[in-house]
Amino acid sequence: MTEPATRTAAVGGQRLTYLIKRLEMAERSRMEEVLRPLGMSLQQYTALSILERRGGLSSAQLARRHYVTPQAMHQLVTMMERDGLIERRIDGGNRRILRAWLTGQGEEALLACHRAVDDVEGRMIAALGDDEASTFARALERCLAALVEPHGGRDGDA
Repeated sequence: MTEPATRTAAVGGQRLTYLIKRLEMAERSRMEEVLRPLGMSLQQYTALSILERRGGLSSAQLARRHYVTPQAMHQLVTMMERDGLIERRIDGGNRRILRAWLTGQGEEALLACHRAVDDVEGRMIAALGDDEASTFARALERCLAALVEPHGGRDGDA
């Protein structure tokens, strides 16, 4: 028998998952607002940010990390390559695989976007103290890890 969920409601009785979704939607909206004048979409910014951390990904790998379909990523990669933000190079071990890398232009565009997004993040956590912001970030990382890990508890329950 499982225990009832007692820690799922936040202040005001709203489900935590609902608050997370509302935060994500508000954050996306603000990010789109600040990226638009820079000629960047949120999808492009996300893909470029992933490539900044791990260059040389194939389109399929990039799609998995971006949580989009391979078809959607192919269109995005084609557009970013056309715009000079990335370049694709043939993989040394498998000539059928094209690996994506940021170009100098892509790095410059990403830096400008990071500055704009820093302002959004600053606004988001402005009501938190430094310790609260750090605690919030660590808590989000642990929650994400708990959902990404294969299902099953630490105590061996399935």
